[in-house]
Parts: sequence; C-alpha cells; structure tokens
Amino acid sequence: MADQNVPPRRPRDDRGWDGRQYPAADAHPSTPYGHEARSPHPADPRGQYAHAGQPAARGPQWVGPDGFARQAGPPPAGPGLPNLDDGDEPGRKVGRRKALAALGGTAAVVAGGAALAMTPQIRSLFGDEAVAADATGTTVTDGTPARPSGQQPSTVRTYTEQNESYMGSRAGEALKKNAPAGGRTFSGPAAAAAETKVTVKTVLAKDPMLHLARRATFGATPQVLAEIKDRGIDGWLRWQLDPDKIAPTKAELKLAELPTLKLGTAQLREQREQLNERGAQPEKEMVDATVARQIWSNRQLFEVMVDFWNDFLHVAADFDGGEVYRASFDRDVVRAHALGSYPEMLLAANRHPALLLYLNQNDSRADAVNENLARENLELYSVGVDGGYTEKDVRQAALLQTGRGVSDGKYVFRPERHYVGKVKVLGFTHANNSKDPKKAEAAIDAYLTYIALHPSTAKYVAQSLATRFVSDTPPKSLVERLAKSYSMNKGMIKPVLMTLFSSSEFWAAVGQKVRRPMEYLVATYRALGVSPEASPRHDNGDSKRTPYARGLRQVHDKMRELGQYPMGQPTPDGYPDVYVAWTSAGTMVNGWNEAGELLAGRRTVFTYTPPEKLVARPPATAGAYVDALALRLVGQKLSARERSLILGVAGVSAGDRVDATFDGAVTAVARAILASPQHHLR
Repeated sequence: MADQNVPPRRPRDDRGWDGRQYPAADAHPSTPYGHEARSPHPADPRGQYAHAGQPAARGPQWVGPDGFARQAGPPPAGPGLPNLDDGDEPGRKVGRRKALAALGGTAAVVAGGAALAMTPQIRSLFGDEAVAADATGTTVTDGTPARPSGQQPSTVRTYTEQNESYMGSRAGEALKKNAPAGGRTFSGPAAAAAETKVTVKTVLAKDPMLHLARRATFGATPQVLAEIKDRGIDGWLRWQLDPDKIAPTKAELKLAELPTLKLGTAQLREQREQLNERGAQPEKEMVDATVARQIWSNRQLFEVMVDFWNDFLHVAADFDGGEVYRASFDRDVVRAHALGSYPEMLLAANRHPALLLYLNQNDSRADAVNENLARENLELYSVGVDGGYTEKDVRQAALLQTGRGVSDGKYVFRPERHYVGKVKVLGFTHANNSKDPKKAEAAIDAYLTYIALHPSTAKYVAQSLATRFVSDTPPKSLVERLAKSYSMNKGMIKPVLMTLFSSSEFWAAVGQKVRRPMEYLVATYRALGVSPEASPRHDNGDSKRTPYARGLRQVHDKMRELGQYPMGQPTPDGYPDVYVAWTSAGTMVNGWNEAGELLAGRRTVFTYTPPEKLVARPPATAGAYVDALALRLVGQKLSARERSLILGVAGVSAGDRVDATFDGAVTAVARAILASPQHHLR
C-alpha cells in the first residue's frame, strides 16, 4: 500500500460529526483481557500488513487436520487471559477448566485478533495533515529507495500480498501439505460433489451437503441442511444466487427499528444534531444491521459475498465521514453489485463519496496529486501487488483521476482540478486531452474498466474467492479456471461462483478453512437457534432504543472485543482471510465464554432455546446424549478423543445415565461442543 494510504486524521469539517463517543451503556458484561501487539512479519518488513493489534500466538497453535495432535500443554494462563469457567467442582471426574483447555488448547490458532494496538509504525500513518505528491516540479520522482521508479512492487518485494505474507509461516507451510493439489470442473455442483473423493485429513464429516452449508453460509443450521436436502445442491445454489426472490426474515424486517438505516446521505447530514441527541450512530447501526443479516437472513450466500467484497473493496466503517457516507456505500456499491458485475462495482465505488474521502481523492488536483486512491485501485481493488504495475503507473493513474471529489455531501467532478495530458497505465493509453466533464470522466471510467478486466485482476479476484471458499492455499488449477471464467464473463460474479462450486477442488477441501472470530460468533448464534425477539425476562429500561437494537449492538461490541467485525479493519486492505492471521488463545477463550452466556440465556434482549431442549428427545445415557447434542450443534458426531474430553467436562462416563439437563451439566457440555474443532473449522 501507499506509504501514506491510511486516511489521516484531519480537523473536523462538514463531513464529520460532533466528536462524540457515546459510552457503551448497552454493552454486555465481559471479562477484559490483555492484548499483545504483533511485530512485523518477516515477509513484511514495513509492518503495515503485520496487523498490529492482532495478538501474537500464545501456547499451542494448531488444530491439525486429524483433530488433536500431541499437545504441548494448555495455553499459559498469563496476565489478562479470561477465565474458562468457574473452576473445578466437587464430584466431577475431570475439572471443566482442564477439559476445556485440553479440548481447545491445541486449537488456539483458530480464533484471534484484538483491539487495534496503535504501534508507533501504525500511529505514524495517521498524520494530522494529508501529504500530497507534487506534480508541478520539473523533475518527476516516481518512487523512493524502497519503491524504485519503474519497478514492480512484487519485484522490489517491499511487502507481499497480505494473505501470502501470513502463509509464509511454519503453520502456513503445514497447511499447504494437506491442501488438495488439483482437480477439474464438472457439469454442475451436484455432479462435482458426487464425483469428488475427499482425501485430505480432517475431523469434519465428509458430507457434501454439510460442507456446502459450512462454506456458503455463516453457519450450518438444521433449517439450512433441510433446505439443501429438499432443493438439492444445484437447486439450493440457484435459489441462493437469486437473493431478490428470497423473502426477508422476521429479523430483517425488524431492522426498521434501527432509525438511521432508512436515511440517505443528505438526511444524515441534515439530522446529525437530532441523531446525536438520540444517541443514534449511523456507522454503527449499519454494522449492527450487517450482523443481523449474517445471523438471521435466508440470503446467506449473498451475505457471505457482501462480507467478501467488504474485505476486497474495503472502506472502513469508522473513518472520518463514515457516519454519513458508509451506509450508502454498503447499499449502493457493495450490496448492489455483490452478485453482479465487479467492473460496475469498481466504477460505482470510484464515484462514491465514501471511497473518495476515505482515500483522500477529494484532496487531489493536477498541481498537487494525492496517490492514495490510484494506488489502492491497482494494489488492492484490481490487479493486486503482483499485477505488474510500477510506481510510474501509479502516478499516471493518479494524474488521470484528478478532478473527482465531494461537495455538499455529493460526488462532483471539478474540471479545473483535472490533469490534462496523455497517460499510460499497464498498457492502457488515453489522450486525456479535455477538461470537459463528460470526456474527462469517460477517460477515467475507461481506465477503471480496463483494470477491472485486466488478466491480473481476474487472477487476483479468483485467488481471493478460492481462498475464501476453498482453502488458505487454493490449488493453482482452480485459480486458473476461476480467472478464465471471470475474463470470459467480463467480470460477472455468478458464473465465477458456479465454476467454483462445480469444481472438484471445492468439494475436496473439507475442513480446510477455519472460522475467523466474527464467523465463529455468528455461527454460534446460528447453531443455538437464537431468536431476535426479546426474552420474557427482559426489562426494557432503555426508552430510546428497542431490545432488538440494543441486542445487535451487544453482538457488534463483542465482535469488536474479539478483534473482527463487519467493515472493521481501519486500513484499506480489509481483514486477512487465512487462519494464521488469527492466532490467539485469549480470543478463543473469549468466544467460548460468549457461547456460555448464550446458552445460559443471559442476553435477555434475545430469546434462546434452553440447552436442555436443544435435543428434542434427549437420550438417557451420557455418551448418546453427547452424540445427539453434537449432531444438533455441529451437524456430526465427534471423534472418540473429543467425545471423551466433553464427557470429562460433565465428569461422567459414556454409559452413565443422565437426565435432560445432563444432571445439571448440559450448558457446560454444549459449550464444550462449541469449543471443538468441528465448530471452529468450516
């Protein structure tokens, strides 16, 4: 990324709001824990993509494909690590804390992140004033010692693409050895599922319907599995790829209780004082709504793709101006094109105030060029760091894009700021010889369309999709076929997804993805069947907001605590999508504790299924009950090793007779299942 690509903190202006930060009065109780700042990754000497703020790995680091490898001991109970439970209880054969530590200790890698730790390197990116390049000098400097003029970033190797940088670790190398090596495309997804043999080592059941539910939704539920079985794999995917025909759920209709969602940009600017008085925060309500859709929408594949694009074409929710513009970007750019055309999405993004302000394009003019947007359009939003562009290409693109900006809350083109002169970027050439708005903007759009359809963009989108849906180390054969589909279909996304789901590599990659913290939390809500209605025990002490609105904010706040929430990455690269980026025992334990809160029904803003009623007819023996509860929560039985550990949580043997409450231990048993690899892996 650009050395100055992070939007600087600037003095408040009409784009911002009164600098209020409302106390999280509705935040649920939680146990704080310490965060460690990660040092720069060896493959990333600048440290910008090392993601300061994501804690360094502690204790055992990997749930292997076979489940639990030999354990190096439970994670150290260092300062600030949350308590696993209430300690050992008399009469239990194995203490709950020890059993949970054994169950999840070797799974410390599968969750992570933390509150942003502002290291000196990161703080230096947030200057008080934007530093713009100078295009008026007689000598044009197209680089720095770290980024020599005329050389490609991938050649200079000042850094790597962020997922790649994480995968250079020892754990990443171990993953590569277990990933499927290659495959082929079949006539359709169902045919590919039927003909593909799963050969990788994994503790997950090799059931294609369960695999599809885990990858194409935010968490398999009995309802989703029933829908796939009823419609068939092909029919279910066709249904999901046409989200406009899927009726909104009750929870989606209840989003009307978030007052700012229905307001446009102009209304948000006009009503900011009234909204401030009411405690309404538009940028947070947008995230709240996204969380609700991830948990409860039936348009699950659409929501997965919205999250994918929010990482790929990333604009942070919390940037200065996000409270006014980010909801519109979500609605009019990402959601409008999530299953449509990526070139059209990129064009729409480059005319949207959110992106133009986030990357300082509003400050760029012919005599003082800001390169932020031009660089990220190449490096992050199209061809990628390995896409073949040079520093000279970045500068030429920045000159071409001058004139675009924001005025009175709307996109504008200012011809007096536009650079006139021939430009050449990655083989794209244009005379760019007019300040006439129609002609100048046509030149910019032609360039953006060119890079959106560039072969390197096809490969980069393909690599990113394969990493999201298949494995952290997707086979080159699949990436090549997805890239070909992207190019043949002019950047249309549905055909690329159908190619992916019709490929044997997708169906062979069972258990090769790990849920990130946000995904783990959403999957837990879905697995437990949490309902958006308030519990009868709820006391509505807040007259300003409904229980539903407060409940969504509680989930949102918990995600922030875990280190990942929708549109939460402050830098333009979005969240990493590989498991080695999320290694934190503390975050994992925090997620388990939240599962315990849900099982106990302590978030009274929602309604929960009592844990003793998760299984309709609980078996009379402990071992059979664990099997039935695992089928209900994770869609499959557990391995003998994990089953034994979970029985240890209750302090019973498999043949012992238990009642529907598991003799009072059903909450602890259910939480332990949700701490298993079968729930962390997807």
